[in-house]
Amino acid sequence: MSNNVSPTNRLKVLRIDASMRRSGSVTRELADDLVAVLEARDGGIALVNRDFAEGLPFTDESWIGANVTDPAERSDSQKERLALSETLVDELKAADVVVIASPIYNFNVPAAMKAWIDLIARARETSRYTENGPVGLLEGKKAYVVSALGGTEAGDLADAAIIDRLVPICVGQYEMDTDKVSKLAALKKVDSWNRGEFVAKQGWATMPGSKKADTTVARSCGDKIVA
Repeated sequence: MSNNVSPTNRLKVLRIDASMRRSGSVTRELADDLVAVLEARDGGIALVNRDFAEGLPFTDESWIGANVTDPAERSDSQKERLALSETLVDELKAADVVVIASPIYNFNVPAAMKAWIDLIARARETSRYTENGPVGLLEGKKAYVVSALGGTEAGDLADAAIIDRLVPICVGQYEMDTDKVSKLAALKKVDSWNRGEFVAKQGWATMPGSKKADTTVARSCGDKIVA
């Protein structure tokens, strides 16, 4: 494949690394592979990395107050309070593809991952509220979620951490899927995370929960999930 892709026409990829480990991280290794597949397929990408290893600030009363204030009426201090959130939202808006690499800690996503979700899930910016509930505003994007479970069997609690927290963000805000409820129900019926068919259909690279991480299945699905 030719690599003569104009920089202005390159696929814009936002990569999110939520692992607190910079070395020995399975999700980082798998995300490396996935990004490499995307780059090879498109002959070059424009990559933005967002690393949570140092953590992210959490929302608080002052942040919420600034967020619900009309943009035209925000004070300088409120604008400063929302500055990081604005940057994260801008990164999302600019991306064609979002790669989220998130391990499971204590049967949940890492705290920094939840902090990022809170910082980007903003009314009027990435979603809007209707009589039928919130509707995502980031149309035409695709999200891949790389997840790893270490030392435990993948059970209902661990599955729910991904399905109930990350899928609604990806499906609702990135893909604008009109049948989100059915898709979530289908995901919950999957018997095992370690299935190439699941990765191919849903666009997810996943890892089974095991005492020794086995990356073979997830890596072999790279060509399928970006098709």
